[in-house]
Amino acid sequence: MNGEINHQIFWLFGVPICLLFVMGLYCILATYNLVRVLIGLEILIKAATLLVILAGYLTGRAALAQAIVITLIVVEVVVIVVAGGVVLQAFSHHGSLNVRNLRNLKG
Repeated sequence: MNGEINHQIFWLFGVPICLLFVMGLYCILATYNLVRVLIGLEILIKAATLLVILAGYLTGRAALAQAIVITLIVVEVVVIVVAGGVVLQAFSHHGSLNVRNLRNLKG
């Protein structure tokens, strides 16, 4: 009985998490705007966080999943802050948020 409940919970929450992951990946790959790329990266990391929480719940190791998620959130904040700084510098240097402008950089 417990396995059937876990199976239902996986399909109830796992499918939307996978859709969220695909949406973040599409947002990263389909745009040339650096801010949209950052938003897509944020969505992608949130999907991974939710998947870790779901896996921890289904396996009965919620405490381990919580520790991993807290670490993931800290790393996510650092990555987004550094990437935001790079985006701001690219905007101040080029006056645009287009990725194609960064492809022309040399050195």
